Amino acid sequence: MNLESRKIRNIGLVGHSGAGKTSLSEAMLFSANVINRMGTIQDKNTVSDYHTDETERQMSIHSTLLSFEHDKTSFNIIDMPGYADFMGDVKGSMRVCDMSLFLINAVDGLQIGTERAWKYADEFKHPRMICINGLDRKNSDFDTQLNTMRNRWGTHVVPLQLPIGQGASFCSVIDLIRNKVLTWKQHSKGGWAESDIPEDLLNITATYRQELIDTIAESDDNLLEKYLEEGDLSEDDIQEGLINAVSNQNIFPIVCSSATQNVGTTRIMQLLTLCAPSPDTITISASINGEEHKIGVDSPTSAFIFKTMAEQHIGELSFFRVYSGTVHSGGELKNDARSVSERFNQLFIMAGKNRTNVSELPTGAIAAVVKLKNTHTCDTLSEAKYPITIPPTKFQTPCISFAMTTASKGDEDKFGRALAAIHEEDPTFHYEVSAETTQTIVSGMGEIHILAAMERMKERYKLDIAVTKPKVPYRETIHVFGASKYRHKKQTGGSGQFAEVWVKIEPLECGSGIEFMESLVGQNVDRGFVSSVEKGIHQICNTGIIIGCKIVDIKVNFYDGKMHPVDSNDMAFQIAGREAFKEAFKEAEPYLLEPIYEIEVYVPNKYMGDIISDISSRRGQVLGMDSDGHFQIIKAKIPLANLFKYSTVLRSLTQGTAEHTEKFSHYEEMPSNISLKAIEEYSESKKNSEKCLTSASH
Repeated sequence: MNLESRKIRNIGLVGHSGAGKTSLSEAMLFSANVINRMGTIQDKNTVSDYHTDETERQMSIHSTLLSFEHDKTSFNIIDMPGYADFMGDVKGSMRVCDMSLFLINAVDGLQIGTERAWKYADEFKHPRMICINGLDRKNSDFDTQLNTMRNRWGTHVVPLQLPIGQGASFCSVIDLIRNKVLTWKQHSKGGWAESDIPEDLLNITATYRQELIDTIAESDDNLLEKYLEEGDLSEDDIQEGLINAVSNQNIFPIVCSSATQNVGTTRIMQLLTLCAPSPDTITISASINGEEHKIGVDSPTSAFIFKTMAEQHIGELSFFRVYSGTVHSGGELKNDARSVSERFNQLFIMAGKNRTNVSELPTGAIAAVVKLKNTHTCDTLSEAKYPITIPPTKFQTPCISFAMTTASKGDEDKFGRALAAIHEEDPTFHYEVSAETTQTIVSGMGEIHILAAMERMKERYKLDIAVTKPKVPYRETIHVFGASKYRHKKQTGGSGQFAEVWVKIEPLECGSGIEFMESLVGQNVDRGFVSSVEKGIHQICNTGIIIGCKIVDIKVNFYDGKMHPVDSNDMAFQIAGREAFKEAFKEAEPYLLEPIYEIEVYVPNKYMGDIISDISSRRGQVLGMDSDGHFQIIKAKIPLANLFKYSTVLRSLTQGTAEHTEKFSHYEEMPSNISLKAIEEYSESKKNSEKCLTSASH
């Protein structure tokens, strides 16, 4: 490959699942003579979707780097997933691209995965090109998709090409820059043949070409002046103006293709070479010695790790982009954030699972290195003398959670390592051991996301693991004042146990926790036992009384008691304090609190009624709605108990066109009928556990 910064083009293939990104990447590799025949998703033989979980599900799950050379240009194409569960990987990979090529399905049109990726492109200020793909399919409709995109993204969406003969015979486009018809032979590796535009299409061509020239001229004062003087622009003028207009995001050009037939691919690659910025023209903001600077091709060396991936027969790979300077094989760079140095022993140019060793990489190169020891996703490596830190990617919050368990008790350490490794590969996969439910809770962007992570853990670490519905961290508290006097007395020969504790309890405001105090007078209880009583009370508050959940928002006053000069001890007062609190708690009208989550649902207009009805069925409350194009954003609050697998249900209700976010809001009192049901379920579960223990003991 010609690894010169000015010859590199870093392109992200993005769009909704099924738009044809993987098929287009196959067509590009085929056209560049990297492969001899195009694979298909159905045949499970594409260069991009090569992981086991991808071939089994026949969908992209991982972003895949495809590096190749075509027409003296070095392309780094990243084929990204389109399914909502894997948008974290999309965002991380888009971060290191210089241009986004959006694929739109010619039949299904604009969908939620495209919308989300467009927002990321806005965030990263990416130039964009749009490809309406699948124009060989029955019911494909270029005009409808064009109008939809213009309604959504404005008049800056402008065709560079118009299709001729949509449907199975599609093989030609009108190219508005060249002002010619370009025709490909389906399934052929060759380029296109040029011909004049048919007379019956001259008027429509003139209309769209005029629109293209107007948009380009308006974005460049010199071209505008020339256009006003001469009344037209040459092909060279149009190309020059297009480069600047795309770079400045004044135009989002549209091209046409049938990726599976390899129609349009070579012209798209030519236009990407023309319009996508080269890395030697790009600067980004970074911190050097704590001060913000712009870095680029002439700055000291820096490399940003955007992805970590485990590969069979290789081990873990760290994928990175060189943002400044040159990275050398065998060279050493420092991770200033972790105060460690890393050696780049082997550098790989990647094309799916295929890799090629290289000795050095210039600014703009995207490549991989065998997993760096102490450097992780979103870390920066730079020269020790010039410590550069590139801001980490901000990933979205997970929207679904499961409890994950391992069947073998001896596997806990291996289980922990597996969880950490998956999080390292995928920052949107989170895990924690819940202090309240003692379960290992794994969270991600959707059910398939979690199941795919679980399958990787099973395969790689040989673990017997399963996911179940997580316990809801309910909480227990009281309505009114309560009091109790409890005597603990135990005599079994020798020294015994004696303690008497008198307590009063009262409710506190939500979020106050447990407030313990003592108001002892006289010498009935040695003050050394106050901490024992407090310890016993905190123990029962952590384990619960009604359904075994954490007790909160109560003020406890240890105001009197009795002790024995010989038999009173720390343990006796812990027990007495715990039991006194239990009795007072039961007297104080206890009730349950449930966690309430705030959600935002991003949904097309036509599914609004279904979503609002579903929210109501979940004891939810709609807080309001905002409009975003032909999508609505519904804001609501729903009890956590009714959010399990909500992302899966949401996609089912909307044919995969909606998504949501959720975050904790507050705790509130559970309705009495729901509370009684929770208590019954807890009692039944406790009985079953006790039966199991009894059977085991016999």
